[in-house]
Amino acid sequence: MHATWMSFRSLTADQSVKNQKLKAGTLGRIISFAKPYKISLIFFLITVVIDAFLVVATPLLLRQLIDEGVIPGNGELVTKLAFAVGLIALADAAFNMIGRLFSARIGEGLIYDLRKLIFAHVQRQSIAFFTRTQTGALISRLNSDVIGAQQAFTATLSGVISNVLSLILVTAAMLTLSWQITVISLCLLPLFLYPTKWVGRRLQDYTRQSFNLNAEMSSTMTERFNVSGALLVSLYGDPKIEKESFGSKARRVADIGISIALLNRIFFIALTSIAAVATAVAYGVGGHLAINKSITVGTLLAITALLARLYGPLTALSNVRVDVMSALVSFERVFEVLDLEPMVQDVAQPITLKSSKPDVEFKNVSFAYPKADEISLASLEMVAKAELVDSGVVLKGINFVAKSGTLTGIVGPSGAGKSTISGLIPRLYDVTDGAILIDGQDIRNISISSLRENIGVVTQDAHMFHDSILNNLKYANHDATLSEIEDACRSAQIWEMISALPNGLETIVGERGHRLSGGEKQRLAIARLLLKKPSVVILDEATAHLDSENESLVQAALKVALAGRTSIVIAHRLSTIAHADQILVIENGAIVEKGQHEELIAKKGLYFDLYQKQNIQSDLI
Repeated sequence: MHATWMSFRSLTADQSVKNQKLKAGTLGRIISFAKPYKISLIFFLITVVIDAFLVVATPLLLRQLIDEGVIPGNGELVTKLAFAVGLIALADAAFNMIGRLFSARIGEGLIYDLRKLIFAHVQRQSIAFFTRTQTGALISRLNSDVIGAQQAFTATLSGVISNVLSLILVTAAMLTLSWQITVISLCLLPLFLYPTKWVGRRLQDYTRQSFNLNAEMSSTMTERFNVSGALLVSLYGDPKIEKESFGSKARRVADIGISIALLNRIFFIALTSIAAVATAVAYGVGGHLAINKSITVGTLLAITALLARLYGPLTALSNVRVDVMSALVSFERVFEVLDLEPMVQDVAQPITLKSSKPDVEFKNVSFAYPKADEISLASLEMVAKAELVDSGVVLKGINFVAKSGTLTGIVGPSGAGKSTISGLIPRLYDVTDGAILIDGQDIRNISISSLRENIGVVTQDAHMFHDSILNNLKYANHDATLSEIEDACRSAQIWEMISALPNGLETIVGERGHRLSGGEKQRLAIARLLLKKPSVVILDEATAHLDSENESLVQAALKVALAGRTSIVIAHRLSTIAHADQILVIENGAIVEKGQHEELIAKKGLYFDLYQKQNIQSDLI
């Protein structure tokens, strides 16, 4: 039955994989993953070999039981042989259990190793990688492809060895018992394989369609079931169209499921029917041979028992190339992710940033966003197309110094490059030309972990995990005490709100923090920043979309957060940086004005224009 199921499973595999070319060195890398499990692998293969021998042993004992026990009337021998058959059955069950144990250790261990390795590697990728990669495709590498890879060492390897050995032993035993019946049985093999191949082709097509449709449905549900997607559907979607669109895909999946179920039944009926015909032929031919005394009755029964163990391995081995290549291709898809080097990496011997009051200096910094082929894999993008427009140089020759303990404001029109500056300081990207210095050191020479430990960022839409307030805060400092958390929340003007909640710090904030208001979420983000205790603070339009009441609370929280720290504040509202020690005005990726608020107003340049527009808008409101 196991061989039959394995042969059926291989029928659903995509036949196109057998034509794929593996990269040089793939097999060597696969073997390296097996090394930690070599002892378990050896014992697993031993159980597979023993099981194959036990498969042949029972029919041969049955022959001896009939010919030397039942027919001569030797009751003692019948008892002994029947007892031996029972012991073999128990031994077979025991070795199957032992084999399953070793198989599970190897398979689950390999899955654990690969998932941990991929997860850690993906987290090291630059932000640019995530801007292009489809999350679902990436998760598939951690699930489907990893599981497909581990089958190389469990189902595929054991299946090939077991089927090859069983086929050799069964064929040899049958030829020894009766070459005539064996040859006739093998001649019937095409009748067995033809319906198998026909069903296989249909199943492959249906399985491929089912996978694609299920992937589409999963993508639709992922987009519609997160908070932002659900909000968009509620405000703009047509429930009838949404229901019909999803329903049509679900109906096609259901229809394919019905077709697959029918094909399954056709396959097993055809398999059992042809096996029954082969058995009938064996009994017919063997019966005549037994009558003519060419073979014994026990031999006839043994051959028919062995015959049932012949076609399963033959069918499975007819698809062995597909099974092997499917497993190897899964490994290659995993390696494809592991081989994608992060764009931002530590140098060979990075230094540790220790200064608590560092200066931040931009020295002739220019930057262009990396191209798709430099940061992502086409196979991880839903629609992989060449870029039609190059992003070009986003920043051009940026020079400024943010002195320790001072506040530097950055303003400018939308798309000027303000947020790009904020992303370069913690090395979310690396500069194209020039250098960024912190405490006199090029940040590319500072370890990434050390650099980011010293930088705190609050963005326009601060992200929160679907977890408790406490865990979201402790994400910045896992060792923070409850007293430190309360102090940070009080400084961030959020403690009164938290303490008024029924569950306090254990309150779940919801996906992306959607159970909180915009102002509450921003103040919680500031409390998180305070717990981190960074020496450099970056605010990227942290108050852009807040009402006046929430803005005043957030501004009060920010005064505490910025005090004594090197602060860089990207502002949409000029009022938030009017008191800054210096203000940089960015336009088209370059600094066009620099100075303090009153100086820039007096120049009557771009800053003055932005200031006037905001005053006019405020008057209209």
